[in-house]
Amino acid sequence: MNIDKVQIFRAEILHFLADPAEVGDDISYEYFSDGLMIVKSGLVEAVGHAQDLLARLPADASVTHYPNSLIVPGFIDCHLHYPQTEIIASYGEQLLEWLETYVFPTEREFGDPDKASDVAEFFFDELMRNGTTSALVFGTVHKQSVDAFFSAAQTRRLRMICGKVLMDRNAPDYLTDTPESGYRESKELAERWHGVDRLRYAVTPRFAPTCSDAQLAMAGKLLTEYPDLYLHTHLAENSSEVEWVKELFPDRSGYLDVYAHHGLLTKRSIFAHCLHLNDDDFQLLHKSGAGIAFCPTSNLFLGSGLFNLARAEEQKVKVGLATDIGAGTSFSLLQTISDLYKTQQLRNHRLTPFKSLYLATMGGALTLDLDDLIGNFEPGKEADFIVLDYHATPLLARRLKRCKNLTEKLFALQMLGDDRVVKSVHILGEEAYKR
Repeated sequence: MNIDKVQIFRAEILHFLADPAEVGDDISYEYFSDGLMIVKSGLVEAVGHAQDLLARLPADASVTHYPNSLIVPGFIDCHLHYPQTEIIASYGEQLLEWLETYVFPTEREFGDPDKASDVAEFFFDELMRNGTTSALVFGTVHKQSVDAFFSAAQTRRLRMICGKVLMDRNAPDYLTDTPESGYRESKELAERWHGVDRLRYAVTPRFAPTCSDAQLAMAGKLLTEYPDLYLHTHLAENSSEVEWVKELFPDRSGYLDVYAHHGLLTKRSIFAHCLHLNDDDFQLLHKSGAGIAFCPTSNLFLGSGLFNLARAEEQKVKVGLATDIGAGTSFSLLQTISDLYKTQQLRNHRLTPFKSLYLATMGGALTLDLDDLIGNFEPGKEADFIVLDYHATPLLARRLKRCKNLTEKLFALQMLGDDRVVKSVHILGEEAYKR
């Protein structure tokens, strides 16, 4: 990249400065109906009203203009499984049966580096098509699955987090490791990839039922030795799973306590789902600074339950949005937002379109401890952004004509939007995808 390169983009622009649930919708965001963003060397230099910023620019400055469009920060997906890309929309199971029937046989294939590379490339194509520019991602138990993922992400200059699955029991022999091999291979991968370009490593026990105490202890050892690594796992997704954990860990007070006992709660620990937690669990998550990846689409698809977002807000627990591919049925975080809204309706929790979009952008950055780098357009942030097309479909264009304000426009966009709405995706200011 030319370190002195300046790029200028004009459209409606919206980004978040705070959580709408904490400060109120009206002061949580900045919105410019005719906005301008100046990017220099891949970083945001300024964002504001076009009439103000144009006056600072040379008369012959080149401006990329997107009419009838909205620029927002790139979407951030806080939990998904790239090896499950090819089993999306597999029929008829709940969590534990889903793993045995579909997931484990598919993940076996990722011992083949060529298979892993092929799926990784397709996976990133889908992320770009849907406007997702950063994500926290599961690999498989195979080291080569993580190498393939990071190699593809590095080539595309993406900010991504991934890790090798740790799983030493209650799984097929072809997918298990040992506490010692899991520790050794995770350490090798972390030293190879963590902090290289825009890549980060996550220690990744699949979930407590497939990990012995010894393996969870080794995961905790890695976090002690490398305190800036992430911890990525599942927590309290399914009621049968929760009961299983009680049987497997009778000395622990609950599911979250299993992880806490082994030192797995840090500000970079992200727990997917968290549907069946009590107030003590939420308080412990808040105290540790750990975050939750909220996966509304997969929770509905697997019949797992309805996440209590209001309680997480009350307890001030960090929450980001996630597709959870492949139990999630779409790579689109816009479609995920649609399900997010509906799950909260069932809980009598009125979710505003500002909070929804916050969760997919700045909320995700905070949850992943990346808010100093991505998530909004504050000067100095990395210029990952997407352009959303108000005229992407005839129905959307017609519906938006009746919208009276920004709230209505955003809500219609979230309920009717999908990958077709994503006009272009920019990574560090450079166009990485164009519809």
